[in-house]
Amino acid sequence: MTPSPVLVPADSTAQASPVIRLQPLGSLGLPWPVLDPFLFCVYHDDAYPAANGQMGPAASLAGRDMGQDFSRKEGWSMYHGSTVPGFPAHPHRGFETVTIVRKGLIDHSDSLGATARFGGGDVQWLTAGKGVVHSEMFPLLDQNGPNPLELFQIWLNLPASSKMAAPYFSMFWSGDMPRLLATDERGGTTEIAVIAGSLGLPGGAVGAPLPPPPDSWAAQAGADVAIWTLRMSPSARWTLPAAVGKDTRRQLYFHKGSSVAVAGQAVRQACAIELRAGLAVELVNGPDASEFLLLQGRPIGEPVAQHGPFVMNTQAEIRQAISDYQRTGFGGWPWPDGAPVHGGAPERYARHPDGVEERPENGPA
Repeated sequence: MTPSPVLVPADSTAQASPVIRLQPLGSLGLPWPVLDPFLFCVYHDDAYPAANGQMGPAASLAGRDMGQDFSRKEGWSMYHGSTVPGFPAHPHRGFETVTIVRKGLIDHSDSLGATARFGGGDVQWLTAGKGVVHSEMFPLLDQNGPNPLELFQIWLNLPASSKMAAPYFSMFWSGDMPRLLATDERGGTTEIAVIAGSLGLPGGAVGAPLPPPPDSWAAQAGADVAIWTLRMSPSARWTLPAAVGKDTRRQLYFHKGSSVAVAGQAVRQACAIELRAGLAVELVNGPDASEFLLLQGRPIGEPVAQHGPFVMNTQAEIRQAISDYQRTGFGGWPWPDGAPVHGGAPERYARHPDGVEERPENGPA
């Protein structure tokens, strides 16, 4: 059982402080606290060793609870994988997964017939809708050196009107991501990658926002969903602009670095920082490089019923989801095994359910 997080209230002497609360983050691999419309956020940072000839770790697996290895023994886990680390075929209904791969590779396969290999800043956005089965495996390709893997997986809820939408597979390649490199008066830099939403600053948004899937809450007018990653150089200063939406909720995750001042309030440990979205917030980094994830959006504000990989509005809908999956397999599994990997070549690609193939270097084939 995950221990209850300790809540640290913001400075009560500051009127209308942008900081609502600080919530320390737990150990690597444990879910982070989230706000509606988000359901789940987890950060994996695995120091995998050199690979063997089967795209798994060239290391003993003795002492691991195989099939359920979240041990971080020697700095890495096998998760539900037995040969290759990762998450073999499993179902989802009623929400979306947004997977940001910062280091390493993920091999995706799903019941729609789509496959992909992505990494190096790429993002996969998958609308489960009425039901999809997918696998997410972490192939290790370098047999002569380490194979680090770093990723975020975020679950974004769907409103009741979209929970039974058709599943939708999409890829956002790193090179297409809108980015901003801001430099302060002392030469400190802040790099922002915009996965969802737009970065509204004087002079307009930075790059064209990538369109979210059509049935996503992020595609709804006024939802004000934003997913950004930030990197700050030592001692850099940057002001996070106010959100657009009146009812938007915003959480900034400080997950790497020694310290940062948020609206003048010192933060010296990894924290989820809930902010008043309508206020701009000055960030002043400490002596080491720091990294952040920002999640924001207008709450959906509907009941949430969850059972494992199914998220609906009522327990009756959860029972129906389980029954539907047992009866139909959400379309079945078209692959020869539950944990497919896509060969030893490092090239990234995506093959959509209609057979159209795209690669980040040259677009659709």
